[in-house]
Amino acid sequence: MIEPGAEATAPLISPIYTDIRKLMPDTGETSSESTSKWSLRVGELSEPVRIDRYLGDSEEIPATRSKIRRAFKDGRALVNGKAVNASHKLSGGEQIELTLPVAAPSMEIIPESIPLDIVFEDEHILVVNKPAGMVTHPAVGSRSGTLVHALLGRGLALSDLYGRERAGIVHRLDKNTTGLLVVAKTENVHLELQRQLKEREMKRVYTGIICGHLKQDSGEIDAPVGRSLKDRKKMAITHVASREALTRYTLMERFTSHDLLKIELETGRTHQIRVHFAHVGHPVFGDPDYGGRESWHKGLFGPERLFGQRLLKSFPRQALHAREISFNHPVTGKRIELSAGPPGDFVELLDAIRDHA
Repeated sequence: MIEPGAEATAPLISPIYTDIRKLMPDTGETSSESTSKWSLRVGELSEPVRIDRYLGDSEEIPATRSKIRRAFKDGRALVNGKAVNASHKLSGGEQIELTLPVAAPSMEIIPESIPLDIVFEDEHILVVNKPAGMVTHPAVGSRSGTLVHALLGRGLALSDLYGRERAGIVHRLDKNTTGLLVVAKTENVHLELQRQLKEREMKRVYTGIICGHLKQDSGEIDAPVGRSLKDRKKMAITHVASREALTRYTLMERFTSHDLLKIELETGRTHQIRVHFAHVGHPVFGDPDYGGRESWHKGLFGPERLFGQRLLKSFPRQALHAREISFNHPVTGKRIELSAGPPGDFVELLDAIRDHA
């Protein structure tokens, strides 16, 4: 483990870092408009899909659908080097290049003095133990009280690779998932950490309580995750505009009606853990969006159903905690390994389940 203040060696990252998802300033002089160039390769698709839909559902491109539509209108959307329109069908394996306008933030971000549990910090990075109820970055419906507001409230200089609204944010945790989250202070560090995420060099381990019992004490769930076709606010197992998703798990404790798991992310899709365990019939306990509340527990009999209902009343969120994170320091190259125990409400929930078993 690396400690704050450790002597730095020669940087591993170069001043200009090349990555398939790298944001680059446009050097063209045909317009005074500030733009950015994005490049990504389409993964395997089970069936052809319109490019505008693929990009609109993609987590690779942090842009609104209106900006993406504008790229097609302006001829700034290329597939394998050729301009295409929004209805162009992708079959898989294509190289997409987009030139997008870089606009001013759509909302004012006012720094807020919000206490944070800082697990590690140096001049390059910061790792925070995010509490339940805190959204990672501002969005519609979350215009204050986010992690970004709290970070800016500390007066930190953060990477603005994705603008002030996502200042320093390398990856996200759901609002009601707790645990470790890494923040970048410079753009080059940001890019290197994203490369480690993409290449699976960054390791993330969760503790989770699921409903029911898995057949095997350890295993993996390998199923593509994409935007739900029924509810655009949710994710689902789908082969339409989806991305590869792999989750590994190991049983830690088995109780009467629930399992405590160690969960390792091989990929990091939105809601991946929650979607994967719901897909196999064992949603994360308390999950209000993917079947971990009354809809699952009403299938239990007698005392177990009543016990489950009592637990749900005292625990209004999903029982999921990002307990470990490890990665190579983007500047020193030393391996950082950090951990944080679950919060009090999670511990109380687990104690109640243990006492009942």
